[in-house]
Amino acid sequence: MNQTIRDVALLIIGSFIFSIGVNYFAIPNRLSEGGVIGITIVTYYLFDWSPGIVNFVLNTSLVAFGYKFFEKRVTTYTIIAIIFSSLFLHLTVNWGREINDDMLLAALFAGLCVGLGLGLIFRAGGTSGGSAILARLANQAFGWTIGKGMLIIDIAVIAGSTFIIGQERAMYTLISVYVGAKIIDVVVEGANERTAVMIISSSPDEVLDAVTNKMARGITVLEGQGGYTRSQREVLYLVISRYEIVPFRKIITDIDPDAYVTVHPVQEIFRKGYKGR
Repeated sequence: MNQTIRDVALLIIGSFIFSIGVNYFAIPNRLSEGGVIGITIVTYYLFDWSPGIVNFVLNTSLVAFGYKFFEKRVTTYTIIAIIFSSLFLHLTVNWGREINDDMLLAALFAGLCVGLGLGLIFRAGGTSGGSAILARLANQAFGWTIGKGMLIIDIAVIAGSTFIIGQERAMYTLISVYVGAKIIDVVVEGANERTAVMIISSSPDEVLDAVTNKMARGITVLEGQGGYTRSQREVLYLVISRYEIVPFRKIITDIDPDAYVTVHPVQEIFRKGYKGR
């Protein structure tokens, strides 16, 4: 029950922040957005239709199509997010004002608010409907991050809105959408990204002891063989946060400056009880 209350709270807060990004920063500066909200904004420019009502009609139609692809909980949370985001979009119309001196600032804050709002909605386990549904399908089918999937869909919608808002504002909108996509990934996947490190050193025992004692990280020892020399080598493997890369590099350099080290980002970690700092 506590988890459900927390999730619903995130959905409501995320919906409000999302609506602020649209009505306070995007629309007053005649910017657009991607996906369904981009279509909603364009209809507001053309016909002065309420963003909240248009958003509700379009998104509920897409949910009716996409509900079968998601579990009941995701569908329920998505409906909640659509209801509150549409309500807030309707209530916050005309809240913002045009920023004449710095269109880039308006684009950045529009992307920040929209990305943060959608990120909280996704973090709670729902979607905002529209392109978010398509982005989740792309995530399941192709392994794309949610932010990447939405970015591709959004670019297609923005290209069409160029004829309404003009080329210059469309380019500012692209900046806004890009910022929003990055914020979504940070909120959903966590700012503390994980990095996998593989080490081949002539002093594996010293490296293992130093990392274990100084960084309090576990290391997996793999048996390897040189492809050319056929000599046996121990290969060390561990996962650290990106903030630990600098102290880790210093440890390796002090022990074995000639060590062969590869570093690459980790998308996800599945292990019961695993907690990163």
